[in-house]
Amino acid sequence: MTNEATSSKQKDSSSNTLEITDKVRVLCLHGYRQNGDAFKSKLGSFRKHVNKYAEFVFVDAPHKAKPLEEGAEPQADQLSWWFNNDDGSFKGTNKNGPAFGFQESLKLVEQTWKTQGPFQGLLGFSQGACFVGLICGLAKKKLTSIKPEFAILSSGFLSGSLVHKSAYEESVIIPTLHIYGLSDEIIPKEMSQELANLFKNVEVLEHNGGHYFPATSQQKQTYINFFQDRLQEYLENLELQQTSNATFVEDQPQNVMSDEQQEESD
Repeated sequence: MTNEATSSKQKDSSSNTLEITDKVRVLCLHGYRQNGDAFKSKLGSFRKHVNKYAEFVFVDAPHKAKPLEEGAEPQADQLSWWFNNDDGSFKGTNKNGPAFGFQESLKLVEQTWKTQGPFQGLLGFSQGACFVGLICGLAKKKLTSIKPEFAILSSGFLSGSLVHKSAYEESVIIPTLHIYGLSDEIIPKEMSQELANLFKNVEVLEHNGGHYFPATSQQKQTYINFFQDRLQEYLENLELQQTSNATFVEDQPQNVMSDEQQEESD
């Protein structure tokens, strides 16, 4: 696919091609001990790569992460989507634990999706990517009001919390881009690969680094290609919806009588 993704809304007077007048909108979920602003800053280069095709909205998790040092005060800028240890902490490699605070976070993201939307996609890093995977699974089973059309999952993994097991019962077919580092020591690549196996329409981007979202020239074209495709699909869906709506209006029965018909009926 080329850069000539088109929209039906505006025509370039200097050529026969249509200009891009829309972008896909993506809701972004940060990692554990991050927040929306910090995540936005870390994705600066990535956003520049795909700014022509996508708009990103960042949201804060509702829970404060447990302090790293015992007895210290929680930091207002270190947040968590949920906790999977009884002591109120979170670790991606934990298995068979709880998911304290998850429902509050899901309600927050559902509300954001509704009030700040429309959105087409989800993007998450680490715990946020795990959350995105859960939302996709819940959406497949119609257990959430969020209906993503695509997702980007960086350093993601399957949740080990027992209450989340049912979210992974069905394969998800929306397009997804899975990004992970081959030397990631926090979320080993095998965990990210296990998450990718939940999806059917998968693109994988490996990098040689660790636990971060890469955005160098090596990854740039992959990101551009992915978002070009998503924008093209979005615009084509808009075109189909407009055509469908127009057809529906044309097919409506004409119950309004003319003045002459009205007089005759009287």
